[in-house]
Amino acid sequence: MGRRGGQCCRGGRADLLSPPRSRFRSSPRRPVGRTPEVQAVGVETPGHGCRRTTRKRERDAIEPGCAGVNVRIRGIYATALTRLLLEADHAVVDASAPIRRRFDADFPAAPPDATVTTTEDRQGVGVAGDPDAVATLRELLVDVGIDALAWADPTPVGTVLDGEVAETLGGGAVLDLAAGSGDGDGADDETAGGDAPVPNAPTEGYLPYGNVDARVETGDRVRVQVRSSAAPWESRRPELDAALRVGTGLVTLEPGSGTRVDVRDDEAARELAGMTELLGIEPPTGWRAVWGPAALDADVDDLEAGLERAVSEAERLAEAVGDGTDPETDGLGLLGDAAETRPEPLARPNAGAWIRFGRASRFALDAVRREVTATMPGHHRIKAGSESASAGVDFAEAICDPDPDADFPVSAVRDAFGPTEGDRLRLEHGKPDGRLITLGEGTVTAVDDDGSVGVEREMTPGGDYDGLGTRREAGDVATTSLKEGRWWYPTTYRGSDGTVKGTYVNVCTPVEILPDAARYVDLHVDVIKHPDGTVERVDDDALDRSVAAGHVPPALAEKARSVAAALEGAL
Repeated sequence: MGRRGGQCCRGGRADLLSPPRSRFRSSPRRPVGRTPEVQAVGVETPGHGCRRTTRKRERDAIEPGCAGVNVRIRGIYATALTRLLLEADHAVVDASAPIRRRFDADFPAAPPDATVTTTEDRQGVGVAGDPDAVATLRELLVDVGIDALAWADPTPVGTVLDGEVAETLGGGAVLDLAAGSGDGDGADDETAGGDAPVPNAPTEGYLPYGNVDARVETGDRVRVQVRSSAAPWESRRPELDAALRVGTGLVTLEPGSGTRVDVRDDEAARELAGMTELLGIEPPTGWRAVWGPAALDADVDDLEAGLERAVSEAERLAEAVGDGTDPETDGLGLLGDAAETRPEPLARPNAGAWIRFGRASRFALDAVRREVTATMPGHHRIKAGSESASAGVDFAEAICDPDPDADFPVSAVRDAFGPTEGDRLRLEHGKPDGRLITLGEGTVTAVDDDGSVGVEREMTPGGDYDGLGTRREAGDVATTSLKEGRWWYPTTYRGSDGTVKGTYVNVCTPVEILPDAARYVDLHVDVIKHPDGTVERVDDDALDRSVAAGHVPPALAEKARSVAAALEGAL
């Protein structure tokens, strides 16, 4: 991956950006992108009542929020998603330093309508915020690629709900949460909007003992607020707290008094605290304002808008769970009377959605990112594999100009990060309803430069092999042949004497072979070959039901059926 005669895949500076602004600029402010010293030509934006201004020196500017929603983005997909959102006439706010550098612009620090963050396992993103904004962003994100799947979050951040302690662990308690159906009719009971399905899984949450004043035991009922949620395919649970908190990105309101500024610059903190008094907006009794680092770059209008929104949300939330006079105790914490337990959330001020990107979607995001900065083939695919791989990608792109037309360097990635022969590899079997099932862990028996990996697993005895009808006995071995990017993989089952008991071909989203796991989402329909050579296609009805439930998009289902038909003919 050397230099190519000085050519590189940097697509130039991105457009649709706002000009620099000074700290705490007073009102009225000039429209973003309009300055006396810069000549601009107004261009009408289709479908919106605002104007984009084309500036000299390659820059455009768009007024925050005038054409769409204000979005805060973080994580490994930030550059590509920033580009997509700007092209769709949305505004990116509170951008990170790398994003400001890559786009050669200062982004506004306005309060976000929604936030987009990469999941802990880097397989996708979570969206949280205003219900309409979340629905809009979900539709944009699922259009990234054919294997992008989305689900509504039953417990978005800020939700207040009841739960029963199901288990006590060393550091906290596991609660069965009364998340309800997510389709209540209250003003604060919103869902992700659109047609996003809710994951088919019990809703549990984790309450650290330090987040609740009372001692909790199995069977206790507790009223809590969701502090951080979790994707349906992740093993962790949403984190809970027994104290109320609301935030807008710029400012958070929490129980307490006075004003707190979470920045290291003491002078700026004092200036911001003083500015809070000048705004003339008081938090409700018993609450205090906590300003985040983004507030330092915000102007007066944005500070005022952020605090007004937070105060309004705090008042509505306090009213929903108590009389609002004491946010430390009103309605939250251990419930003394089981009759007080509510089957639905008391308040759901935010909506949430989870989007899982498949291999095809990650490569589509590579192409978008390449319009902004140097991007090697498989950038997001490699970064999704491991934390150490992420640093390696950044280093490689910093010292050379990747060829955008090159193939994904599958053998180089495997040699650097694994797996290699003798390693253990999990089969992480994603389900269209959002769940993740680990089929087992096997030993890597072969690797090939074309991206193929062979895995063997010893089977535990008992029962029959799914679809094949043959007995699963002691000494049986399953041999799975995986190939990076393929829409299917076969597993052949053999007895201890080598007798073939059948072959099961799973149709799935393109396989990604990561250092410690092969990942994909099962698409229900499969093709099996019986010991006598009979070939059978199964579970088409399960795929039909998944499409009807909104779990599998029609285009993805059609792809699955075409793959199954080809396999049926080949076998």
